[in-house]
Amino acid sequence: MPAAPFTFIDLFAGIGGMRMGFETTGGRCVFTSEWNPFARTTYTANFSETHPIAGDIREQSEDAIPDHDLLLAGFPCQPFSIAGVSKKNALGRPHGFACATQGTLFFDVARILAARRPRAFLLENVKNLVGHDHGRTFRVIRQTLEDELGYHISWRVLDAAHFVPQHRERILIAGFREPTPFSLDDLLLPPSRPKLRAILHPENGNEVPEEPYTLSPRGAVNPKYTLTKHLWGYLQAYAAKHRAAGNGFGFGLVDGDSVARTLSARYYKDGSEILVSRGPKQTPRRLTPRECARLMGFPDGFRIPVSDTQAYKQFGNSVAVPVIAAVAHAMRPWLAPGASQTTHSHRANPRILLPATAAIR
Repeated sequence: MPAAPFTFIDLFAGIGGMRMGFETTGGRCVFTSEWNPFARTTYTANFSETHPIAGDIREQSEDAIPDHDLLLAGFPCQPFSIAGVSKKNALGRPHGFACATQGTLFFDVARILAARRPRAFLLENVKNLVGHDHGRTFRVIRQTLEDELGYHISWRVLDAAHFVPQHRERILIAGFREPTPFSLDDLLLPPSRPKLRAILHPENGNEVPEEPYTLSPRGAVNPKYTLTKHLWGYLQAYAAKHRAAGNGFGFGLVDGDSVARTLSARYYKDGSEILVSRGPKQTPRRLTPRECARLMGFPDGFRIPVSDTQAYKQFGNSVAVPVIAAVAHAMRPWLAPGASQTTHSHRANPRILLPATAAIR
């Protein structure tokens, strides 16, 4: 096997969205950690491994992790998300770093950075991380990365709608061990924004049927994804109730010309945030798992070996692959061993990727 230009580790790997983004630049994964058994099933089905997938990162010794040039980590976002904080407040439970099960997982990232000292890292989380706990959470993260670990960082909130037909704002934090001219603020974004038509099943015979999502002979969407009249009536009544109260809660009805709301891990429950219109006299339908994969920028060859419920959770928790790929191309010049960290006098000039929906079909 020829030597890769750089190596990386994939922490909180999920189904491999961050890995896929950095493999587009030639990087090679040398260590993977993911605790969820269903996500591990999907990950294993899509990536040929020369190393076993490690489980809970809290149980992994930093000394057992191989040397690497880049650390990738989409550490769990629920303790910092708006929805997660609201739910925990309602239940009287701690959130952020006080959430013992997930919030402290950032410090597992920090201990690995301290022990292995990779030349760079990329972290991903929800937009609300910046303002969580009046900014104190993000201040602790910055102090840990910059003051305690000595990395030079930049961060930026990016909306995946530049690449896929979905509003999905996430913060990315990039860091380099040595000073570089790289900054996420220099990342150029595609000027046009794709619409949902690019990811929806055409249902006209122009797409090879993929059971159980679409059926022969013309690739019509399986009727099981259409909401029952009872559920559709409930969602309409629920939305009307909250509109009357001045709240913004309700379903998101879309068509081919729409840009969807954020796909969430709860999509399996009722699909209410993204419901595809089937005309004024018919009940709408959920996205199929394949459409969810496309909405997150995964190619059609990406295997989905799990149930619909697990697939919806996995894509709702994933990163948008083309966003990560764009950042990977921007970071690439400073990732390879021996690459000069300080002699690049120009500003970072990242490659502008076409919207993922132009390539995944």
